[in-house]
Amino acid sequence: MRRLFPYLVLFLLIAPIGTVVCGQDVTALIDEADQAYDRRGSSFDFALYETALRQAITLWEEALPLILDEQVQTKAHVLNRLAQGCFELATGYLTTVEEKEAAYGKGKDYALESLRFDPDFVATEEADGFRAALRSARDVEAIFWYGNDIGSYLNYHPLTAITGGMTDVIASFERSIELDRNYDGGGPERALAAFLAQVPSILGGDLEEAKLHFESALEIDPDYLENYVNYAEYYAKQKKDWNLFESLLSTALDKGEDPGVIATWPFYNTLSLERAKELWAWWEERGT
Repeated sequence: MRRLFPYLVLFLLIAPIGTVVCGQDVTALIDEADQAYDRRGSSFDFALYETALRQAITLWEEALPLILDEQVQTKAHVLNRLAQGCFELATGYLTTVEEKEAAYGKGKDYALESLRFDPDFVATEEADGFRAALRSARDVEAIFWYGNDIGSYLNYHPLTAITGGMTDVIASFERSIELDRNYDGGGPERALAAFLAQVPSILGGDLEEAKLHFESALEIDPDYLENYVNYAEYYAKQKKDWNLFESLLSTALDKGEDPGVIATWPFYNTLSLERAKELWAWWEERGT
């Protein structure tokens, strides 16, 4: 034991220093991830951005287990970014069913972990059930990206979808609207509208209610091109309201020629502009 004692003293002396260094390392990892994820500026290139997005996700995942539980805001930030990043990687770049399902699944799990980091959420879930907890959650980012991730994940799990999953998606987006309907350029309004327009009425869909939310999203952010494209594809096309369809796509395409508009939401506006072009090509071919 005498031989071990000096090493024990040395360990006790070094341990606090190691803890500080670890904290610095966590901050550096998160900062590096946030910088890689940042899409601001005129130099955004959609094809090249995949590498930066993957790097950001990797760095956040490396940082996550190193964050102390008492660092509530930091942990929530990383979990919410991971939920969003996984959703965007699957939506923008992944191509196979297996890859997409896995990414959306990871995203929903990160968002759920973020939600359950709130003791009030856990208490409500234990007392009144998961859906009640969703409807009373307070972190708009966590609940919004949970709704997006699980909504996409359910495409690969129809049984889960019809046995309550769809209702959870609606609850997520409705609560997001209550918390901050302006988040992500009208994201909660846009997401609920797209969901209501695409889902059969037996599972909670409502095309006319969807229209109201599409209109709200457009009012909130007229430079978020997905607001026009979703409205055209999911509502006007279904209703065969071709005047509205053409007007929405024309507006999206016109706005898409302005680099300043694209730069406001570069990732999503680039994706939406491509969808608008595809829908317009379909429209022109249909008219011939």
